[in-house]
Amino acid sequence: MDSTTDVSAAEEFLRAFHDAHPKAGSLAERLVEVRRSIAETGTYRHTGPELAYGARVALRDSGWCTSGVPWRRLKVRDLRGLRNASAIASECFEHLRLATNAGRIQPLITVFAPDAPGSPGPRIWNEQVVRYAGYAMSGGGVLGDARYSGFTAEVQRMGWKPPNQRGRFDHLPLVVETAHEGVKLVTVPRDVVQEVPLEHPEHPWFVELGLRWHTVPLISNMQLDIGGIRYPAAPFNTWFVGTEIGTRGLADENAYGITRHVAERLGMDTSTERTLWRDRAIVEINRAVLYSFDSARVTITDHHSEALHRLAWLRSGPRTSASRPMFSVTKEAARRARQGAPSGFQSPAPKRPRYDELSRLNRRCLGTDPSGE
Repeated sequence: MDSTTDVSAAEEFLRAFHDAHPKAGSLAERLVEVRRSIAETGTYRHTGPELAYGARVALRDSGWCTSGVPWRRLKVRDLRGLRNASAIASECFEHLRLATNAGRIQPLITVFAPDAPGSPGPRIWNEQVVRYAGYAMSGGGVLGDARYSGFTAEVQRMGWKPPNQRGRFDHLPLVVETAHEGVKLVTVPRDVVQEVPLEHPEHPWFVELGLRWHTVPLISNMQLDIGGIRYPAAPFNTWFVGTEIGTRGLADENAYGITRHVAERLGMDTSTERTLWRDRAIVEINRAVLYSFDSARVTITDHHSEALHRLAWLRSGPRTSASRPMFSVTKEAARRARQGAPSGFQSPAPKRPRYDELSRLNRRCLGTDPSGE
């Protein structure tokens, strides 16, 4: 972790903030104040409005800001005073409760303590606050979400006890790491997780598959960079794109891998890829996701609507400034979310995504990234 905040990054952000908020006061006085603070302490503290503006811009430009989200009015929960794992976990659960909003998903950002010289901020290991366990089976294969089989094994090694009757949709614990406490595992309360049972609009047998999915994609392992200050724990949510559940979660062979089973139940010829049975089955899985969320009156968007939104976002021009507020993820953080290692305080600063990498994030959100990464 860098010992001192980059003054030029701070100045660039403050100028952008004051350009957007001409009534915020004297830019010259604020620059003097921030330069003095960095010289004396190695860092500075954002005002509440600065933090809110930076977080909103970062989410808007992250590739995760789904269409219809009024980014300028996003609620930013300023919890920078929290550094203890139990308090951080509790507020993640409160965030989840507030965001669920009885199915009318409310986009939110919660910002915890930043990194500072000699005082690193907390880390959340989980990719999202709600993720499903994947249990490696002795005879081969995985029960549950295969993407998180490594993470599941590691948290078990660390003391997590799965339910006596293991299932395909068991909630993994939230893993929070702080410099002064180490790694803490916290059970996600069942009552803060809303889930939608999945059914198909035309095939009654689909409900017999026993599939379901949680309603809020609360992303928790990306760090927020604003004006040279790094917030390593800043969970945020919008709402799901259907293909994130149907294609990347349920259909993908590296996740739940239900495509072949659904194709066979639909009577498709799976003996050759030339019949395009995978494509046809995935369409029906995604139809079931959208139909089920709509029936449950839970906010969700489809990938065609999102494609139009992404194209408009891309046409607005690349965000080329290296100091622009941004959510990003280190390779180590991404590995922790899947494998439960390495520990969080030995990671170098992340490489900030280039514009083409942000485009890849867009494809990932739409479920169209062929690499599956």
